Amino acid sequence: MKVLKYIFALLLLTYGITTHAFAQDKKVPAGSYLASVIPDSLKEGANAVVRYENNEYMVKEVGKVAERYHRIVTILNEKGDHNAQFVLGYDKKFNSVGSFEMIVYNAAGVKIKKYSKSDMYDHSAVDGVSIVTDDRVLAISHTIASYPTTIEVTFERSKNSYLNLGSWLPQSNEESVQNSFCSVTVDPAMGFRYSSSNTNIKPTKTNQGGVDTYTWAANSLKAIKLEDDAVAWQVFPKVTFVDNSFIFNGVPGDFSTWQNYGKWQQALNSNVSSLSPKRVEEIQNMTAGIKTDKEKARFLYEYMQQNMRYVSIQLGIGGLKPFPATFVDEKKYGDCKALSNYMYALLKAVNIPSYYAIVRAGANEEPANAAFPSDPFNHVILCIPFKNDTTWLECTNNTRQFGKLGNFTENRNALLVTEDGGRLVNTPMSVGTDNQFNSEVHITLTPEGAAKAVVKVLASGAYRDDYIAISYLKVDEQKEQLIRSLGMKQPSDIQFNPAADKDGVKEVGINVDYERFYDIAAGNKQFYRPRLFDLWRLTLPVLEKRKYDYYFEQPVQKTCVTTIDLPAGFEVETLPTNQLLKFSYGNYEVNYVYNAGKNQVISTAKFNLNSLVVPAAKYAEMQVYMEAVAKAQNKKLVIRKKA
Repeated sequence: MKVLKYIFALLLLTYGITTHAFAQDKKVPAGSYLASVIPDSLKEGANAVVRYENNEYMVKEVGKVAERYHRIVTILNEKGDHNAQFVLGYDKKFNSVGSFEMIVYNAAGVKIKKYSKSDMYDHSAVDGVSIVTDDRVLAISHTIASYPTTIEVTFERSKNSYLNLGSWLPQSNEESVQNSFCSVTVDPAMGFRYSSSNTNIKPTKTNQGGVDTYTWAANSLKAIKLEDDAVAWQVFPKVTFVDNSFIFNGVPGDFSTWQNYGKWQQALNSNVSSLSPKRVEEIQNMTAGIKTDKEKARFLYEYMQQNMRYVSIQLGIGGLKPFPATFVDEKKYGDCKALSNYMYALLKAVNIPSYYAIVRAGANEEPANAAFPSDPFNHVILCIPFKNDTTWLECTNNTRQFGKLGNFTENRNALLVTEDGGRLVNTPMSVGTDNQFNSEVHITLTPEGAAKAVVKVLASGAYRDDYIAISYLKVDEQKEQLIRSLGMKQPSDIQFNPAADKDGVKEVGINVDYERFYDIAAGNKQFYRPRLFDLWRLTLPVLEKRKYDYYFEQPVQKTCVTTIDLPAGFEVETLPTNQLLKFSYGNYEVNYVYNAGKNQVISTAKFNLNSLVVPAAKYAEMQVYMEAVAKAQNKKLVIRKKA
């Protein structure tokens, strides 16, 4: 390591590690500050053009890295303005920012403004849920007066603890790239590895004095527009870097296998996962009358939901190590790590084994690469390995149904932290029946075309979450959200009445009044859409060819039975036709019946979406299907005055 440190000392002297050194960067092509020399091919479809980017990582020793960054980007229009804003995170212990400089140039490449680190806004990285954090943010923003404008950013920062070394992401949505480089200088003994996605770019590798340098280069990348409801991680190039050997907060670890990383996390958790003997006895007494382990787990999960609350705690190694179960038990709060660890301790108290599970959270987030052990994770959940009935628990949500994850963590890889180390497994993938919207609507029409509607909704999964969230809003916000989410005509009055919430099903009542409900009145006829709201409103544009898979938030199952009481003296002239529509991943069905004796029209509609991912090859079929559903829902009910 002494030899390595000596070599790095030479490198630091060679490169200068000063802002001035960037001004002398010999890699910067001539004309990189002039907007007029940008090739037309790189301006097409671009909001900004990355003229030059160079990101250098120099690993000094295990767990310590210095980073130098230099970027020149020309902003072509207001959609590229985010490139004139810059944010750098740091903290009191692990990450520090050295120098920073941002220079603004006009279209002719003339410097018009310069910012330094002292001009940046320095504040705590509060997020609305953190009650205490070591994390801080340096931020700066320049207001652009005219286009094109070129922004040059340089900074240096260092880390003395890290898991993932870093990554190279040369291209963003609707931005082209003239020249982008990234290099990593590292001792081969550290076990440096990299993983590439959405690119065939290979690094060049050189060795100087026993130290390896890997360099990636991208040139003349045309702008890419992310297709609607595609996911960026399937589209844009990315290279991720990892050292097998790491040290975080003085605790050494090994990334060479998922098992070894899990062993490191297990050791980190080893002294925080037990309750006091007194509390263990109390927990055992609380569950003594419950017969099965699964029912005990359900009881303890609901106990935690009712008595603990989620907050974020980011102190010291707080981003990785949970606060002790005794802390949560006493303070009644914790973050995802602390609450999952607390649930683990509750189950442990009644001899139910479970696993702390690390996962990448977020709707349709990128799953961990099974072939590339690393740390892409940002959340913790819990896994209970009941025989033939593995159960997953989201411990930060005090209304989530026992055993249900939702789209925040479903359908991806999670790392189970077991006694034997880490084990990468799949989290469940929900099906339509997990996210149900079942409704009954009774509409009473008046001869003048006014209407009163009484709605009953039984919602599960994502729809249950939606209605629970609506119940916490102010009355005016509730009304606005209901009208928008259901796609109803603007009513004269609407009342929201949340009711029972039992066994994962939320019941909701909605009362709606309209002074005029018909679409058109002509002579003795009135034309209505024969429902209060459509079950599905999405239509899709026709594309010559879809390149990437289409992602929904979740699969769903929706039904609605609508009863319309016609006014006295009116009868049906035209009843919409029944429809049955299908495509590879779902179906829509609607049936209409006119009961002349009761003078009622009753319709039953069903919509099923069976997968949250539709392959690109099926997009055209889906587009035709969605258009047909929209047309079917737009059919009119025509009533007329009796002769």
